[in-house]
Formats: sequence, C-alpha cells, structure tokens
Amino acid sequence: MTVKKILEAMIGQGASDLHIKAGLQPVVRVDGKMRHLDFNRPSPKDMEEIANQILTPTQRDRFKRTREVDFAFGVAGLARFRANFYVQRGSIAMVFRHVPVEIKTIDDLNLPDTIKDLAMLKRGLIFVTGTVGSGKSTTLAAMVAEINQQANKNIITIEDPIEFLHHDEKSMINQREIGSDTSSFHEALRHILRQDPDVILVGEIRDALTMEIVLMAADTGHLVFSTLHTVDATQTINRVISFFPPHQHQEIRYLLSSTLQAVIAQRLIPKKDGKGRVPAVEVMVVTSTIREYIIDPEKMSLIQQAIREGVSSHGMQSFDQSLMKLYTEGMISMEEALKNSSNPHEFSLRLKGIQATSDKTWESFESADSEGVSSDF
Repeated sequence: MTVKKILEAMIGQGASDLHIKAGLQPVVRVDGKMRHLDFNRPSPKDMEEIANQILTPTQRDRFKRTREVDFAFGVAGLARFRANFYVQRGSIAMVFRHVPVEIKTIDDLNLPDTIKDLAMLKRGLIFVTGTVGSGKSTTLAAMVAEINQQANKNIITIEDPIEFLHHDEKSMINQREIGSDTSSFHEALRHILRQDPDVILVGEIRDALTMEIVLMAADTGHLVFSTLHTVDATQTINRVISFFPPHQHQEIRYLLSSTLQAVIAQRLIPKKDGKGRVPAVEVMVVTSTIREYIIDPEKMSLIQQAIREGVSSHGMQSFDQSLMKLYTEGMISMEEALKNSSNPHEFSLRLKGIQATSDKTWESFESADSEGVSSDF
C-alpha cells in the first residue's frame, strides 16, 4: 500500500482530512462529513510501512519514544499536509489534513473586511478562535499574507507544525517549528523580543507560561496573533483568565483589557449548493466600553450586546448577524442558519420579520447583496 495514491484520492475528493487505521478502509472528511475511500483495509504491517515511507529518522525516533508525532510535509506535484501519527489498540493510526499550497486572501475566504484593518494594527493581541477544523489556521495565514502584501514588517511565527508556507514579499517572514527550530512555544517566546519582531504569530497557547509571555509581548508594543479553542469572544476572555490562579484574575483582566484588540471567532457552515463551506464569523473589536466590561466580571454578559451594536461604528458583528447575512445572500439554507444560531428563537422571529422597531443593528445583514461570494474553506 502506497500512501501517495491514498493522498491523491483524498485531494480528488476535495477532502479536508484523511484517516487511516488498520482494519478499516481509509476515511476522508468532505465538507464536515465522513466517507470511505475505495481502498483495501490496511493491516498493522501496512500501517508500519506507510509510517516508514513518510517519517524522517528524527520523527521515527520521536514516535518510538512518545507513541505520537505531529509534523507537516509536502508531496511534489500534489499538495502539503499536516499529519498526526498515534497508536491505538497496539497499531499505528494516522490523520492527514490538507494544507493548500496557495494562501487564500481575506476576500477569497469571504471574511469580513474588518479583518483587513485588524491585520494592519501596530500593536496588541488578536485571537482567532473556533473548534477544531473551523479554519483558524487558514484565517491566520490570510491575515499574515495581508500584512506581507501591504507593509514592511518583520513577522515571526512559532508553529507546531508549520502549515502554510509564506514567502517574503514586502515583509520578512521567519517561520519556526516546534521540535526542529525550537524546543517549545514558551522557550521560543522567551527569546523572541530580541529578534526584533513587529508581528508575532503563536500557533497555539497550551499553558499559563506561554499565555503570560504572549500578553507581555502584546503589552510591550508588538502585534501578536494566536488561537484558542473557544466558541465566541466572551468564552475567549474567560479562557485567558482561567489560565491563571484566582488571586491573579483581576490583574489579568486589567492586562487583557489594555492589550486585547480583537477576537475573531468562526464556524464553518455547509453551503446551500452543497459545494464547500463558508465561515460564519463573530468579530469583537475591543472598544473603551468593552474594556470596561472585561475589567468588571459582573459586566461580562454585556459584551454580546456591545458586539451587536458595534456594527456600523466599529465593524463588529455577532454570529447571528453573520448567519443572517449568509442566509440573505443565498449562501446557506434557513435550516443551517437556525442550527448554527446562538439564539435560534430570536433568529427565527427575525426571519419572520418580527423585531423591535428601534433595533437597527441588523439592517446591513438583512439587506445583504444577494449575489453571494464563493468560499474556499
């Protein structure tokens, strides 16, 4: 069994992920749904042969020690992939994710224009959040590409593993991979301020030490991007605070209120025509009002209303406003809009035209252009 043929079939199906394990036909995920490929069921020995085809000697040693390994690799003439090998029930199993060679722009991905402005900020902290497979890395790559095309910056990324490969354009981009270029996120961050960065991208924050250094870097005048597995802006703020012991929570609230610039939270929604998925995106831009809400835990519940009301003045939008726009443009079905809504009852009433006469925060989403935009997620 050669893994290249399976990967070619994966790309041919337009799949985002490929799963291979002993005793089961290879499985791909297409637009969020799992389906089998027409290949023989690999044996445990086949799985070992596939691992030997792909892993470098260093990766092989690490896998032997830890029984799991993350890495990225390219197949000439095909694509680039992020991979995870692990052991289940005594045999090797593996997951491959397709990483497009071409980095899509913010417009290509049908992301809000506000994200272009956020990418060009000079300092502060921006989180791109969502569940696994929601397109966080794709959005971050598009933001880095926007800076690369528009500004002269020194951009340093710390990733595990490196997914999208950036090429120097107006900016200089140095991409560091955990394991091969540096030992850990926090070790790389300890030295990063001496590397004269303008923009820092941290692929993932896994512990309090890394979070603390990220906050410090943003507080000292750098623009910092990172990701968290949170579903919206309010949960993101709570997650950051939860990294620290209770006696530090108020101090972290003050620090976060002064450094956080925005939270971009996204979910991928199946398109109405069945061809791909499109992102529904919540955008919170940190205003003086939201800074006040971050500092005071009693006011955290007011953040969602501030997002809904910040449409025209600050380019913010809630998930439900984003879903309304996608539905109005004919990109997603009513069923998917309701299924993914944060407040299905209110959303359903609004679809029926029932709303408070004084509420003007939805106007730009309910009268959206009906032509729609294609998405490459």
